[in-house]
Amino acid sequence: MIVERAYVHLPSYDEGEWPWSVPCVRQLLDEGLRFTAPVTFLVGENGSGKSTLVEALAEGFGLDSYGGSHDWRYASHRGKSVLGERVRFDAAPRGRRMVTSWSARKGFFLRAETALDALGREGFQPDSVSHGEGFLAAFRGKFLQTGLYVMDEPEAALSFASCLELIGHVDQLVKQGGQVICATHSPLLTALPGADIVEVGEHGMRRVAWRELGVVDHWRRYLADPQAYLRHILDPPTD
Repeated sequence: MIVERAYVHLPSYDEGEWPWSVPCVRQLLDEGLRFTAPVTFLVGENGSGKSTLVEALAEGFGLDSYGGSHDWRYASHRGKSVLGERVRFDAAPRGRRMVTSWSARKGFFLRAETALDALGREGFQPDSVSHGEGFLAAFRGKFLQTGLYVMDEPEAALSFASCLELIGHVDQLVKQGGQVICATHSPLLTALPGADIVEVGEHGMRRVAWRELGVVDHWRRYLADPQAYLRHILDPPTD
């Protein structure tokens, strides 16, 4: 592992002001976020704050919030977010030099909406491949060195089979000493053995087992009986 804990020191803040109004952000301020496994999944509904959190963690490590490598020129012209500029890390033994030395730092931030542009800047020629293939090109070509790899909903462009391939890449990466923090809705990805799963929501953050995840329960119920869900969504047919 590279980092053991993320935290923010802020003497005072207005709980009614974003991002301090987001429960998971307030918990980060109050308690920090401890990483107990090489792979951490942040899972929650849209609007829960998981993307805000994962972006700030990437920024705190020196990765461009737009997406890309630590050692690549920033594409974003805006400064760090108010949360990202305050995030700090306690290093794991393997990551001490990386956390304290900019030149030694390695990693990549992959976010769904800017992934192809970020890959194009780093020589992957994404115009010649599909969105999903562009993602897999990043995993094959950039997720190689020991470092911190942050992802925001990578499953957005991936098929079922490609998600399984991603799990294989992540497994190999952590076996080589890397660390992954990933915000996701995917029950496929979160099933990775040994991963730490943090559920984000109105409660803040809490660790859960894969089988206890709401998204896993919903997918199981939906696949068993789609009509049990769809009858509440679709208008009844008219004569």
